[in-house]
Amino acid sequence: MDPIPPAPVDTEEFRRARQTLVERDVVSAGVKDPAVLAAMLRVPRHVFVPEPLRRQAYDDHPLPIGHGQTISQPSLVALMTEMLGLTPRSRVLEIGTGSGYQAAVLAEVAGEVYSIEIVPPLAEAAARALPRAGYERVHLRIGDGWLGWPEVAPFDAIMVTCAPENVPAPLVAQLREGGRLCIPVGPAGATQELLLLVKRADGTLERKTSHPVRFVPMRRAAP
Repeated sequence: MDPIPPAPVDTEEFRRARQTLVERDVVSAGVKDPAVLAAMLRVPRHVFVPEPLRRQAYDDHPLPIGHGQTISQPSLVALMTEMLGLTPRSRVLEIGTGSGYQAAVLAEVAGEVYSIEIVPPLAEAAARALPRAGYERVHLRIGDGWLGWPEVAPFDAIMVTCAPENVPAPLVAQLREGGRLCIPVGPAGATQELLLLVKRADGTLERKTSHPVRFVPMRRAAP
């Protein structure tokens, strides 16, 4: 059974709720990029939310989606998207598809979006929800996000929506020179750092900024 059954792709009520969300919460969080703000206005978050929680879809807080995972707070989704500095030509990798909502926002701003989810039922639900919402061209894979997606690297940007305790070396290797990595780093159950890292010509990372956050821990495939 689909854990997130079909929802109306959009209604006037949902559109008004998104408008309020962007004006009340996303802008006040400091997001200024017009492309990101437009994406937040367009992406129907309610399609990616479990049916019992759909009335909360446009509240600015995370919601559970099953399997110990959450759909992220919308203002944080917008902030992380803005941090990547995407353009319509960007190729971006997301680690942690979850509901598919962040991938949809990325697809509104970037040229190509690749997303990896380690929990099969979530990946399968996202694969159904994304086309319902109009995002048929997001590339999805079930797998260990720590390892990235080397066959289609390098990426202009990588976003990680779960927290490892250290920055995964394979993701650094798959980031092009000058590319940006947005990643929460820190122990599970504690405040973590949301880092923006930029890859230098010598392969090292320059730390640009950080914010205190709390994300679910990154899961790894069994050895």
